[in-house]
Amino acid sequence: MKFTKMQGLGNDYIYINAFEERVDDPPALARRLSDRHFGVGGDGLVLVAPSDKADFRMVMYNADGSRGAMCGNASRCVGKYVYDRGMTDKTVVTLETDSGVKTLNLTVENGRTQSVCVDMGAPILDCEAVPCLLGQGVVKRAPITALGRRFEITPVSMGNPHGVIFLDEPVETFELTKYGPALECHPAFPKKVNIEFVNVLSEKRLRMRVWERGSGVTLACGTGSCAALVAANLCGLAGREAEIALDGGTLLDRWDEQTGHVLMTGPAAFVFDGEYEA
Repeated sequence: MKFTKMQGLGNDYIYINAFEERVDDPPALARRLSDRHFGVGGDGLVLVAPSDKADFRMVMYNADGSRGAMCGNASRCVGKYVYDRGMTDKTVVTLETDSGVKTLNLTVENGRTQSVCVDMGAPILDCEAVPCLLGQGVVKRAPITALGRRFEITPVSMGNPHGVIFLDEPVETFELTKYGPALECHPAFPKKVNIEFVNVLSEKRLRMRVWERGSGVTLACGTGSCAALVAANLCGLAGREAEIALDGGTLLDRWDEQTGHVLMTGPAAFVFDGEYEA
């Protein structure tokens, strides 16, 4: 089975062309391939598949084999994959995901995709729809306790559930691996949750680290960066456009006032191609 490893700001997935390859058990394959010692190594598995609703379909699985509804970094990589590999000549590509159809705007130079802007759609702010059990309607900085420590969390869904926590202490030294798992599985989030720990550096720049549902610590999370911007704006800490500095690099996100959609722009890169023998 042929595969391609790609990364968006260090958020790395294994990509398989489902037009050409057959995958019988994607969750099991995701677990095997994602293992960084016995497999390829990655944050999960992405199938680039046919769609009857859009130009392409993205089917993604986290490193633990659980299904992921949406991933901003992976969607940018899919945009680069289908264009640079000659599967389309469009620079505006529609992509079906488990959280709806997204639009990818590709910046192309000399026949290669340099960056991708993803229309992530409108954030879901109703707490119960995230889903989160900490209130009703728009909930900002709700108290939540994990391992005896009290935090304030703002729930936002970008097609997958997020909880944004603003910290006074530097996120670089925060005990991410200690509190991330406890918050991911907190009973306030019945479908578990991605957790973003954020420092507000200015109204136009945020520093974020993430614990991803089903994957753990990753170098970047595109949907998480969008959730962080939305939460920061709701809490009066940032404007509607900001740079989001992640461990793997920087994304530029904008919450468009007219459409209500969040637009996320960043790079995508090939790492290598390979062949896996099951």
